[in-house]
Amino acid sequence: MNAPLQFPPDICPDSRPHAVVIGSGFGGLAAAVRLGARGYRVTVLEKLDAPGGRAYVYRQQGYTFDAGPTIVTAPFLFEELWTLCGRRLADDIDLRPVSPFYRIRFADGDCFDYTGDADAMRREVAKFSPDDVAGYERYMQASEAIFKVGFEQLGHVPFNSIIDMVKVLPDLMKLASYRTVYGLVSQYVRDERLRTVLSFHPLLVGGNPFSTTSVYCLIAHLERKWGVHFAMGGTGRLVTGLVDLIEGQGNALRCNSEVAEILVEAGKAVGVRLVDGECIAADIVVSNADAAWTYRHLLPAAARHRWSNGKLERARYSMGLFVWYFGTRRQYPEVEHHTIMLGPRYRELLGDIFDRKVLADDFSLYLHRPTATDPSLAPDGCDTFYVLSPVPHLGSGTDWSTTAERYRQAIEKLLSATVLPDLGQQIVTQRLLTPQDFQDRLNSVNGAAFSLEPILTQSAWFRPHNRSEDVEHLYLVGAGTHPGAGLPGVLSSARVLDAVVPAAAHFAHV
Repeated sequence: MNAPLQFPPDICPDSRPHAVVIGSGFGGLAAAVRLGARGYRVTVLEKLDAPGGRAYVYRQQGYTFDAGPTIVTAPFLFEELWTLCGRRLADDIDLRPVSPFYRIRFADGDCFDYTGDADAMRREVAKFSPDDVAGYERYMQASEAIFKVGFEQLGHVPFNSIIDMVKVLPDLMKLASYRTVYGLVSQYVRDERLRTVLSFHPLLVGGNPFSTTSVYCLIAHLERKWGVHFAMGGTGRLVTGLVDLIEGQGNALRCNSEVAEILVEAGKAVGVRLVDGECIAADIVVSNADAAWTYRHLLPAAARHRWSNGKLERARYSMGLFVWYFGTRRQYPEVEHHTIMLGPRYRELLGDIFDRKVLADDFSLYLHRPTATDPSLAPDGCDTFYVLSPVPHLGSGTDWSTTAERYRQAIEKLLSATVLPDLGQQIVTQRLLTPQDFQDRLNSVNGAAFSLEPILTQSAWFRPHNRSEDVEHLYLVGAGTHPGAGLPGVLSSARVLDAVVPAAAHFAHV
């Protein structure tokens, strides 16, 4: 029989039950706030030297770069967290609506301005295909119906058993969740460019529109209902705001504290061991680390049953991302805050990325210009950008140490020839993030940017559960668990904890 685990004496005078949160991405920070509000003493452990995870912030030569999330939807999920702490979001964070939500630019230069204004959207649709206006209206009605079930009813509900899944199957079948996003959109509009415009949203959460369940069509209505926003000071301002809430609850964030192992005793998580050997006892452990990484690397093999290495190897992972951050010495005022630049191929390129795992010579891009809304993120008269290219995850075998610069140059050439003339001569500072960095820096299995791909058979009950199936007192939040990636998804994963984590009184120490 193994001897009980020994922890150093806890000299903290705080008698509240202790929750350890692994990772300070939005899911982990939101979980910490919610647990603190429920009476837990919380310690957030972060591998990097600053909080945020995928929402880390880079600053160099007067330019501020949000590393990852840039699109804030469903702001009420942030407002809830501030309310739990007796504060108002608006007192700390200045959220500004962005319009258009996105400018979608086709390879031939035609543009579609995607907004939350119903009349403006009808005009944009009519510009491309007058015969599809009525179909577009019906599609938005379908999106609202899916939203009412997929987001309002199921987004914060745990799927702890197959029975939970069976209960919602009739609604999901009625809403045609067996269709793909692209397939459902195609039921309503015929113009191929409009099908592309209305089906791209899964790419924002790591999915292929041609294979992602149509439940994600709810994003269209979600954006119309609450809009698309940007936090002045950058998305990182939301990160520091959440850290302030956590510290205001008397809880702590520890950076440069990488977790090597979740300690398990008698089938229960009882703490963590850091890479430097320090062991920290906990009544519960919440992992905001990548779900696949949590099961593959942080738990001992003997503690894993449902999520064995074999199952994780067979799972389908999201695409990777190549991100180039750069600051320019001039401004490009004609470029919107969010621009989606579609390449000459759409379906074929996505097949290369998701199915064939081939790094193609062409690409579609998301260009982020936050200084369109907040000029303070760059020196006076300058612009801050990042451009993001979906690419295969590391299963492609791409050696990014030799490929990254060639790929960056190809993107620079395209941008210079289209929306950012003379770009090469205007760059002041830059940096890159590749799928290899996602694996090495962010502990993301296969360098996948959004963890498991959001196909129907990897959604809801089929996804790693918010309450671990294998280990008691272990909980998961973030992109790899229910309900999925994107800011609304990871914040909702923390909401689920309210339903599955015992009340603090359950662990009250004598």
